[in-house]
Amino acid sequence: MRCYVFPGQGTQKKGMGRSLFGRFPDLRRRADRVLGYPIEELCLENPERRLSDTAYAQPAIYVVNALHWSAAQEDLPPADFLAGHSLGEYSALFAAGAFDFETGLTLVRRRAELMSQVSGGAMAAVVGLSEQIVQETLEQHGATGVVIANYNAPEQFVLSGSREELARIKPVFEQVEGVRGFVPVRVSGPFHAPAMAPAADRFRSLLASVEVGELRTPVISNVTGRPFGPDAQEVRDLLADQIARPVRWTDCIRYLRDAGVSAFTELGESKVLTSLIDRITTAMDAAPDPAPDAEAKPARQPAEEPAPDPRRILIERIKREILQPEIGDEALAFDEDASFRQLGLNSIIYVRLARRAGTVLGVPIKPDVIFQHRSCAALADHLLTRDDIAGAAAPEASPAPLREYRDERVTALLRDCADGTLTVDRTIEAIRALA
Repeated sequence: MRCYVFPGQGTQKKGMGRSLFGRFPDLRRRADRVLGYPIEELCLENPERRLSDTAYAQPAIYVVNALHWSAAQEDLPPADFLAGHSLGEYSALFAAGAFDFETGLTLVRRRAELMSQVSGGAMAAVVGLSEQIVQETLEQHGATGVVIANYNAPEQFVLSGSREELARIKPVFEQVEGVRGFVPVRVSGPFHAPAMAPAADRFRSLLASVEVGELRTPVISNVTGRPFGPDAQEVRDLLADQIARPVRWTDCIRYLRDAGVSAFTELGESKVLTSLIDRITTAMDAAPDPAPDAEAKPARQPAEEPAPDPRRILIERIKREILQPEIGDEALAFDEDASFRQLGLNSIIYVRLARRAGTVLGVPIKPDVIFQHRSCAALADHLLTRDDIAGAAAPEASPAPLREYRDERVTALLRDCADGTLTVDRTIEAIRALA
């Protein structure tokens, strides 16, 4: 089974949605009418750095997520489940039919306004520690006003509280054995914490007048880690609660895996959720089977390292070595089954891609091959059928560039940066803190 997931605040960046606004102009016009300003200009030009402002960032992310959903309906198979992280939950509910695009955008805009009005707080990500150690550290040092706001992965949590308290406990966490970073999150308030209760109450009043339709596809709630029920009032209540209660993303993914989901596809402008999902599912696979009785079963033995998958390696090479130099970092987040049409490529780009593919693989590639197999997966499948390419698909093993660092904490932070979990700025800040 397949689940589409939508990212939330923090994934906004200048240039977001560039390849999709022209493809879905009606959605852009509808967004402009609701917001009263040009959404494409905000996303592509980021005037006055407004994307760093919660009041602008949340509507922008919702609109761009909707563009990706529109593209997915044309280019990808249907989903069995939908989920979204925090703000992304509104995108999932829109995709499931809970409300139309304009209603969802109106809710998101008002939610952003209410959340941005709560000042005096902050958030920070703690990476490398278990939930138990995080909670014990907070209790031992009297940080009663700080709570876990996001359960993002087994060893990644986001704390929410006052700026003063977070600043006080920052050096405490940095001294805890195993910590890989205590990194401030660039938001305007203590989201998903009790301090947001007034905003949640005001938002609840707005939700009372919103018509919520029957969900065509099950959506997983951040608050419960379980699917929303059929009761419209329950949906309204959980959306209001979510503002002041933690995002239980780990529980959401565990539920989906137990329900039979094996394919997760992130729709949006990042692959942060993809990285978190990989961590959660890897931890689930590594966990020992529970003992059914007093005679506990022996722990599951670690699985042998799987043999390299030539197809997977080639797909990643197509993204990094062929697409990325031509279209930029968008290639790294591009779904392997999605059509290149989403990128708005012209004939000249296809010629350049063919030349680059020939250079990368060391064999001639015609532009019509790229044009006829217009997804990373389809192109890889075709190339692997060619005898002159199959042997060159996988690069020779080379030393990992991170091995030169002896400090495992630095290595872990660099890996978090490489997979999109931490931004470059946050990674640098965390490494400086370790020093």
